[in-house]
Amino acid sequence: MRKLIVSNMVSLDGYFAGPSGELGWHQVDQEFIDYSQEMLNAAGTLLFGRVTYELMASFWPTADARENDPATAGKMNGLEKIVYSKTMDSAGWENTTLVKEDVVNTIAKLKEGEGKNIVILGSANLISSLLPTKLIDEFFIIVNPVILGNGKPLFNNVASQINLQLISTKQLRSGVIILQYQTIH
Repeated sequence: MRKLIVSNMVSLDGYFAGPSGELGWHQVDQEFIDYSQEMLNAAGTLLFGRVTYELMASFWPTADARENDPATAGKMNGLEKIVYSKTMDSAGWENTTLVKEDVVNTIAKLKEGEGKNIVILGSANLISSLLPTKLIDEFFIIVNPVILGNGKPLFNNVASQINLQLISTKQLRSGVIILQYQTIH
C-alpha cells in the first residue's frame, strides 16, 4: 500500500503563498535541497492541482532548472505526475496524466497499488478537498521563519478536526523547521 504525503512550505502564520501567490520568502539552500532530494527519492508519483502544476511545469523542464539543479530537475521531470483540473484541456509536461473527474477514486486506486509514495506539492485547494476523505497519510510541514501577515492559507475550509501525531522534527541551519506528522484515523 502506497502512502499519500503532503509536503509544503508555510510561513509561521500558516500561509503557503503570499496574497498574490508570491513564494520569494521560501528559504531554499543546499540543506533544503538535500531534504527535497530525499523526499523525491521516496516518491513514485507527484500529485498537483492546476495552479501548482502550471508553476512547476513552467520551471522544471527549462534549461535553467536543468543547469542549476540537475538532480531535482531530473526527478521532477522523470517522475509520474498527475494533475487534477476541471479547466485544463491537456497536460504537456512529460509523464503527466490529467484527471478531470473523481480525483478521490483515482488516488484511492493509486494507494492500493505497490510502489513508492504519492506526494502532493503545493496544491492547497486540492489538499483541503482531500482532508475529509482521510486519504492523506502524512504531512511534512516546512515552517519558514517568516510571518507574512496575509496570504493563501495551506488549509482552507476545513470542516472538522483532523488529529495528527508528530513523528519527527528537523531544524535546518536557515531556521526552517521540517515537521513530520502522521494522520490519526
